[in-house]
Amino acid sequence: RNKVGTVVALADKLETLVGMFGIGNLPSGDKDPFALRRHALGILRMLTEGGLPLQLSAVVDAAYAAFGDKLPADGAAAKEALLSFVFDRLAGMLRESGYSAQEVDAVLSVRPPWGEMQQRLAAVRAFTALPEAQALAAANKRINNILKKADAWPEPGAKPELLAEASEKELFDAMQSIASNIEKTWTEGQFEQNLTQLAALKAPVDAFFEHVMVNADDPALKANRLGLLSQLHAMTNRVADLSKLAV
Repeated sequence: RNKVGTVVALADKLETLVGMFGIGNLPSGDKDPFALRRHALGILRMLTEGGLPLQLSAVVDAAYAAFGDKLPADGAAAKEALLSFVFDRLAGMLRESGYSAQEVDAVLSVRPPWGEMQQRLAAVRAFTALPEAQALAAANKRINNILKKADAWPEPGAKPELLAEASEKELFDAMQSIASNIEKTWTEGQFEQNLTQLAALKAPVDAFFEHVMVNADDPALKANRLGLLSQLHAMTNRVADLSKLAV
């Protein structure tokens, strides 16, 4: 009923979850003898309904630190499993509140701050109503697959002097033309405006994939094109992972 009570309840539930996940005692199927799913839902309600300015990863780290040497030394895998477990519960809550599975997956994939969750979901819903949305989502999925196959994730950015094809020059110019507004709307938390501006990239992205071979024989051209796609990926997936919207 007050912040002190909330903090104590939050610590209690975190202690149970972190302790159980830390020793590998996870729920299995419909078996959950320590009510870990209920504990996770309780944490979610406190963080979301209570409007607490806390990040789940930060409070989980704090709970792990409180255990000291009582848990296995390498807790990275257990922490990630716990975060995924809680986010799965959150996904269920959001779907029950009326958002589609695709909308929820797109937003939760970037694990945003709790206070921005509803605003980002609303922005994604507005974006999906655009006629360009599905093509951009499909392009994002394709870009994701290309970048994952690279030896290492390419650094964002392209050298203009290495842009050989007209279509890649047009994509580069289109990205440059909206870059300042994209950054401004992102910084100001105007997520819907941030996403709707991406509609301008639909035609140049389509043309790029129609006329440009990313994996060129020339290593310099290939690296530059991967850098261009990496920059495009970074520009378009800050609010949500648009590839999750592809059907």
